[in-house]
Amino acid sequence: MAASRSEELYKVLVSKGYEEGLCREIAYKYMNTDYTATRMLGYLYRMTQPRVEDLVDEMLAILSDRDQIIQKKEMEQAQAVINEIYRKGL
Repeated sequence: MAASRSEELYKVLVSKGYEEGLCREIAYKYMNTDYTATRMLGYLYRMTQPRVEDLVDEMLAILSDRDQIIQKKEMEQAQAVINEIYRKGL
């Protein structure tokens, strides 16, 4: 089941006149979390009618940001384990 924000994103994309296949790909395949869908919705509410190229570029930027956040959290968790080993030893 799609996240509620992804469903909202799909509806907004379709209402702006984008091709339905592209709207499905963006909303349900790539922007399929509340975080990414909300970011894309914010972009669409700020921009009146972005070109398809700009829309895809923004999608890629959002996904890149998400990947950086995930990587940062993974590194923080790894550092916490290392710190625990330093404190308590192996």
